[in-house]
Amino acid sequence: MNSLQDIWNKVMSDLSGELTPTAINTWFSDCTPVDIGSGRLVIHTTTDFKRSIISSRFSEAIKRSLSELFACDFDLLILAEDEMETYKNEKAAPDGLPEMAGYTFDRFIVGNSNKFAHAAAVAVSENPGTAYNPLFIYGNSGLGKTHLLLSIGNAMYEKRPEFKIAYVKGDDFMNRMVRSIKENTQEEFRQKYRNVDLFLVDDIQFIAGREATQEEFFHTFNSLYEAGRQIVITSDRLPMEINRLEDRLRTRFESGLMADVQPPDTETRMAIIRNKAFQLGMLLSDNVVEYIAERITANIRQIEGVVKRLTAYRELLDDSVTTESVKRAIKDVIRMGEYNPTPDVIIDETARYYSLTGDDLRGQRRSKNTAAARQISMYLMRSLTNLSLVDIGREYEDRNHSTVLSSVKKVEDMLRTDSETVETVRDITSNINSRN
Repeated sequence: MNSLQDIWNKVMSDLSGELTPTAINTWFSDCTPVDIGSGRLVIHTTTDFKRSIISSRFSEAIKRSLSELFACDFDLLILAEDEMETYKNEKAAPDGLPEMAGYTFDRFIVGNSNKFAHAAAVAVSENPGTAYNPLFIYGNSGLGKTHLLLSIGNAMYEKRPEFKIAYVKGDDFMNRMVRSIKENTQEEFRQKYRNVDLFLVDDIQFIAGREATQEEFFHTFNSLYEAGRQIVITSDRLPMEINRLEDRLRTRFESGLMADVQPPDTETRMAIIRNKAFQLGMLLSDNVVEYIAERITANIRQIEGVVKRLTAYRELLDDSVTTESVKRAIKDVIRMGEYNPTPDVIIDETARYYSLTGDDLRGQRRSKNTAAARQISMYLMRSLTNLSLVDIGREYEDRNHSTVLSSVKKVEDMLRTDSETVETVRDITSNINSRN
């Protein structure tokens, strides 16, 4: 389940099996979920009377549903009337952190492929700003880097609620900096990230090639590091492999602890499958677990997708979990996971890599930098989509197909002889795929 509302909907579905529609409507029609974490669900209802009834008559059923869903005991806190605002003020979310429910260390399955990164993340959460600063976690998409990053934030938030925590993705840092310049709020932007105790940065590779963004990030990094504040960074590759990353940033990233996350082995995949199924209130047979683990080997997100798909089959279609339903779920998830980037994404990511705009590539600018970017974007569009040469030409103010073909062939020739072009195409392709 991806959200707090999904969890609450499942609880209501369980209660519907025990209560009449009238009872559900009377006591829960204006009841809303507020928060979940650390083994407690917080809900809000409109009156003290309704809170009293829910607490006395239905709280055990709600906690039982949660226990079955997450395979652990849960407490229930019921807010009433105007207590919502007080609760929000007392538990203000860390700055910029996304929904953290589920992103905890106890829900991260540890195996040989991620043991070192997990241990490093736990150590950082217990002793921030000491030996492992910065912590640089790297690995392919879908292997749990963001889970570890947010687990650090979650653990820190629980242990040290007074800490200021900021989370930002690399491309968001760039976009917010640009917006601050346009709105003349640069100082506010700087203070937002330089006065925190824990700075969590996801997908740092997106700032590569952006000179102004790297300059700002360099000073933010130095300010926090010199003040002994903890910095945690994730990337899809090692610092030395991030093309167009400034040396002064690369050396700073490498000065801390670098921990990689690799695809999970068979035993770890099986443990992940069982864990995800438990969280969704489902017990899978050993045969089903082994079948999934043998066929999805490199991406944890796809494993999660299969288990959620099986849950949907069971709940919506009243299907039992059989080998046939597992085959169907795997087929559906892999098909949904096939990423076909749009021309806009390819043009925008190529332009961003070269510090240009999409309009620059589509238009008639003929500078050397723009021409090179335009040729590479055409090559990528030919490689990553099923568009014809004519269709590709239409994306560039109706250039003819011979122009597109010439650009594609030129890039193909350069890929055979020029290592810098190889790195450029690889990095842009990785950024495009990260948009999935």
